[in-house]
Amino acid sequence: MSGRDHRSKLGTICIVSPGNLASNPRLLKEADALHEAGYAVTAVVCDYTAALRPFDDAIAAAVPWQVVRVTPRRGERAIGLLSRALARLAGGRVPVTVAAHAYGGPVGVLASAIGPAADLYIGHYIAGLAAAGRAARRHGAMLGFDAEDLHSGEGGPLQLGMARIIEGSFLPSCRHVTASAPLIGAALRGSYGVTATTVLNVFPLSMAPAAPVAAGGRGTLKAYWFSQTIGLDRGLQPFIAAMARTRTRVTLDIRGSNRWGHGKDLVELARSLGIADRINVLPVASPQEMVTLAAHYDLGLSLEAEVSVNRGLCLTNKIFTYLLAGVPVLLSDTPAQRAIAAELGAAARVVSLTDPDGIAAILDRLADSSVEKSRASTEAWRLGRERYNWDFEKSFLLKSVARAFETRQGPG
Repeated sequence: MSGRDHRSKLGTICIVSPGNLASNPRLLKEADALHEAGYAVTAVVCDYTAALRPFDDAIAAAVPWQVVRVTPRRGERAIGLLSRALARLAGGRVPVTVAAHAYGGPVGVLASAIGPAADLYIGHYIAGLAAAGRAARRHGAMLGFDAEDLHSGEGGPLQLGMARIIEGSFLPSCRHVTASAPLIGAALRGSYGVTATTVLNVFPLSMAPAAPVAAGGRGTLKAYWFSQTIGLDRGLQPFIAAMARTRTRVTLDIRGSNRWGHGKDLVELARSLGIADRINVLPVASPQEMVTLAAHYDLGLSLEAEVSVNRGLCLTNKIFTYLLAGVPVLLSDTPAQRAIAAELGAAARVVSLTDPDGIAAILDRLADSSVEKSRASTEAWRLGRERYNWDFEKSFLLKSVARAFETRQGPG
């Protein structure tokens, strides 16, 4: 880990995450902002996914803060299996160390990769929280956590129980907590009594295109969806069913890793509905390109299905990628997305995933009216420039970290 230097007068921060660099744009923004503010920053991350390694290499070579990349150990899986067996035998009542391994993730290798003491350790995800929490206790340092999701609100019963043990052990002692959505912060407050600062999953203005990209012509609508991995629980099937019911020509580009073959399943669904020619599966791309790639569409999709408590509370980075690109967004009617739709006005449409006819009607109205389509795009462009961007949002992160450092002389 980096020592103190001319950039570290404010203190040292270690961010810990179990994912690849390229799979966590939120960590990249956080580290950049803290470095720019004057903190010495190190990120300890994993080198899990071979497909992301070239992107990780490029990011690590370009960032001004230190990166430590670790490879999960062979024995990590065996430790996890044993810990899960112990947790089941104990009826879920296990120490936090066992819970961390039972939950899953490279807790051990992350913890061992954390070097000399930092002033503040910030965990991402449950494995990152467990490893950062262990380091903070060992060094008598401050602990922080970034809740991109409500981890105690997703997964099977065992995983839920282990997440609650880990969150309950570490979150009450955190001096700095951020959440990617207001409802996630409210859930953490209700469960653990912590106050989380909302820091939305927005992106820097530097990623935006220089000017709006003209929307498609009347009678057509180009829709877009992206994620790290293409899945079948992301609301795409109802949208494809709606496409088959439109009077106008609606197309859909889907971008993401097709490692599980779900992209093929979605194309097969479209073929069974007679619209296979309107679906296109695109390869994964660098996080740095996501905004500019989205700018060429008329509509971005954020169709979260409430398959878990977390899905109902989260606000994904898709929404803010589309807005920064000047693209209006189609939102499924989860509690979190209904709430933000009220702030987005003409730039958002809310739909029910159980109502393909209703979705089709909205798509036809947008495709039929060049005025309505243009108004929605103009509002998305304005919101991306004025409110939903990292240049604006990062101040909330920096204020939360500054408050933590103001209290660092108190008990750890």
